[in-house]
Amino acid sequence: MNSDLPAGLEDFLNHAGWGGAQISALPGDASFRRYFRIADGDRRAMLMDAPPPNEDPRPFLHVGKWLDAQGLRAPKIYAENLDRGFVLIEDFGNDRMRDWLDDNPSEERRAYTDAIDALVELHQRPPGPFDPYAMDVYLREVALFPEWFCPAAGITVDAGSYLVAWEEALGPLLLRQQPGVTVLRDYHAENIMLLGPQGEYSGGQGLIDFQDALVGHRAYDIVSLLQDARRDVSEELEGAMLEHYRSRIVTDAEFAADYARLGAQRNAKIVGIFARLWQRDGKPRYLAMIPRVWAAMERDLAHPALVPVARWFDANVPDTIRANRGGGLGE
Repeated sequence: MNSDLPAGLEDFLNHAGWGGAQISALPGDASFRRYFRIADGDRRAMLMDAPPPNEDPRPFLHVGKWLDAQGLRAPKIYAENLDRGFVLIEDFGNDRMRDWLDDNPSEERRAYTDAIDALVELHQRPPGPFDPYAMDVYLREVALFPEWFCPAAGITVDAGSYLVAWEEALGPLLLRQQPGVTVLRDYHAENIMLLGPQGEYSGGQGLIDFQDALVGHRAYDIVSLLQDARRDVSEELEGAMLEHYRSRIVTDAEFAADYARLGAQRNAKIVGIFARLWQRDGKPRYLAMIPRVWAAMERDLAHPALVPVARWFDANVPDTIRANRGGGLGE
């Protein structure tokens, strides 16, 4: 065994029926979790190495098994060892939606339509056995903006009134997310695998990175998909996909307002996370994505449902930073 591979991996694969398989590490940028591609003749699998105490694969297994039981396309789970943090799962191949669309831009509308249809399927099922996306979770997430971005940008803000403004803006949607739907929380083009022969998209899509699922509002994952931090999605495509979703599922009169509320909430959180990834974790590459996220956040803040938060931004964030879409950190 290669000394760079996790200790105990050989025994795990032997017990799982994959002894002697070829193992190749995949590049990653996420905490302590690592992934390896496993090949044994014509068989392929993916190994997640999520070593405790820094990682815990149980949420992934919990959500993945529920999705699979609902007939949704999460990876099949072949073997697991919770004490060591090993999980052997189905290999969805190499065609991430984001990368595949870079090479096949003419297929963008079809791929996004299929991604919306997958959410329709998810939202037609009862919510899973997951915690609620409660107000304290929303507020904890948006607090990352004054906690990390504002100091990095060299501005002093009123963090107390910031949370009050968000609570006022988000309060009306809480009743509309009852009983709620399963919210995957990180549903975007980098976390959707396009299934089929290598390089040939046949319409199937596989879900990954869903371990943080909660029960919340049906608009959240649509925002995550259409206001993507990592890929440009035109306003025209965003509007068309929203209409496609609404053509398949009846939504209430406040759906557009709630979409804006959750868009602003998610984007404020992401700006804070990207600033934290730079300052705390030494990952400056995320700074280049902030202007894209900020532009979407400004569009969301223009909705009347976000008046309390928009007023806070007017009072606390200088026009120079807003005109630069939050960019310029680290320069």
